[in-house]
Amino acid sequence: MIVDCAIYRDGHRTEGPADFSDALDQARSAGGFVWIGLHEPTEEEFEHVTREFGLHPLAVEDALKAHQRPKLEVYDDSLFVVVKPVVYEPEGDTVSSGEVMIFLGDAFVVVVRHGEGAALKAVRQRLEHEPALLNKGPTSVLYAIADAAVDHYLEVATELQTDLEELEAEVFSPDSGGSRNTASRIYTFKRQVLEFRRATGPLALPLTRLAGTGSFGAPVPFVNDQARPFFRDVQDHILRVNESVDGLDRLVSDILSAHLAQMSVRQNDDMRKISAWAAMAAVPTMIAGVYGMNFEHMPELRWVWAYPAVIALMAALEVLLYRTFKHRGWL
Repeated sequence: MIVDCAIYRDGHRTEGPADFSDALDQARSAGGFVWIGLHEPTEEEFEHVTREFGLHPLAVEDALKAHQRPKLEVYDDSLFVVVKPVVYEPEGDTVSSGEVMIFLGDAFVVVVRHGEGAALKAVRQRLEHEPALLNKGPTSVLYAIADAAVDHYLEVATELQTDLEELEAEVFSPDSGGSRNTASRIYTFKRQVLEFRRATGPLALPLTRLAGTGSFGAPVPFVNDQARPFFRDVQDHILRVNESVDGLDRLVSDILSAHLAQMSVRQNDDMRKISAWAAMAAVPTMIAGVYGMNFEHMPELRWVWAYPAVIALMAALEVLLYRTFKHRGWL
């Protein structure tokens, strides 16, 4: 469905006509650009947009099917950028991602949104309150969407860091460190970090190209050169996010290893206790077994004090074993 369609000229909004071709012609003649927003369009709904704006069929296929990695593709008549906004749900401590596909041309921006977590109403309102930024043309829309997504990445990374600290405290707590659910929680958290990494990691390269840094010094078509400093700022933020994600991944792996080591130590302690009690039970069993063989000629078999002597021997050996195991920390 079409969410919004407007023409922007000199940093200000004017409502666009119903026909996309007329909107594009008006925008070009007025020196502005047209911005069209769509949410999960069908093939039939998007066919008209594709025809009027001359979008590349491969990019159109990606925009309709979604489930794409963040990327930047340059075609003859447009630029295609994929950004994956993320949403942190505090009720379940989970991370979910949406997708935003951006077609950028000389005088148009077509934004295709998938998922409820990729709302762009706030981005459009922010740009409409900043005419100087909006006056830079379609590039300003691409920058604003990328900047909003990356800024939210930083917030999500902070939330995940808080969750990790709580998980770390639980693992190293003497009361709950051996809980059966702890390993499951660690694994679930690791999956959330992986979902977050899928959104943030691949976006670094497109932002590097847009910023024109490193080996990507060549300008990207349809992108205003004056916007490079803005994209460099977003690139710096995504690098910080990726460093934070790498740190989260390493820490959660270390916590999982520590938890498994704790479980192994506790199992060893349990096995030592079981072995100690088994050894203590074996001594009287062995003595009773010897005297239970009913041989006719056995030492002290007819001695009056044989029975209490054997019982006393068993008790003495039990006490000796108990003190020995206790001293070694087995009991």
